[in-house]
Amino acid sequence: MAGYENRRGQDPNAPGGYPPHQAPGHPGSYAAPGQYAAPGPYPAPGEPEYFGRPPAYDDAPGQTRAFTMGEPAQLAEPYAYGGDNVATYRAGQPSAPPAGPRLHWKDLLSGIVLRPGRTFWQMRDHTMWAPALIVTFVYGLLAVFGFDAARSDILDATLSASIPWVVTTAIAVTLCGLTLGAVTNTLARQLGGDGAWAPTVGLALLITSLTDAPRLLFALFLGGGNGFVQLLGWLTWLACAALMTSMVAKSHDLPWLKALGASSIQLLALLMLFKLPLI
Repeated sequence: MAGYENRRGQDPNAPGGYPPHQAPGHPGSYAAPGQYAAPGPYPAPGEPEYFGRPPAYDDAPGQTRAFTMGEPAQLAEPYAYGGDNVATYRAGQPSAPPAGPRLHWKDLLSGIVLRPGRTFWQMRDHTMWAPALIVTFVYGLLAVFGFDAARSDILDATLSASIPWVVTTAIAVTLCGLTLGAVTNTLARQLGGDGAWAPTVGLALLITSLTDAPRLLFALFLGGGNGFVQLLGWLTWLACAALMTSMVAKSHDLPWLKALGASSIQLLALLMLFKLPLI
């Protein structure tokens, strides 16, 4: 109907038909078209709570909060259930921190001796075939000179006859290391480990060669049967056992007892091949 004006929720006794809090002259009661009026102390009868005031977006209980388009749909902090005694849930978070970047071969070799735990953790997902095979092959070339009888035979033979013998020994030592490393990895996986095959074998090759290097160095000059060389051999074998256990524990996320069990066959084989024959 023409001239009809909606007065819903307005007090008919108010001057001009306006509600008390919107009557002319009331402080903060009148707003120009398109603007919000200042809120009064109480809404008029029948008036919605938000009538005449801007909508309040708050984080208080019972109120809502507005999010603009393009804003990340996440709160400032993840939800935690059950108070402070329950761990906060974060979807997609890995159970363990990721491994670090691949180490340079110099840092890898020095890290196994000086920083073994950090090095094993950082290289648990990286292959290292080049340094592992080269170091093991060079170790195999020199290993034959650590046995008194083999060294005498090689030194007494001609160069053309001794070179194939030394090279064949180095190849055999390398293949033996690969096989024993694969056995260690298989046992670790059967005991619940989750490490990869290539990093475990590569680190096992390097640990075996580097830990026996001090014994081999003295054996080249003093002979494998020397008492000091034999004592050094037992000490380096214990160091090899400690490093091998630490490597398997970090590469496969195993407790040390299971890691030692996974390394036991390789450690016993090294003891019989390189230590016991010298006694």
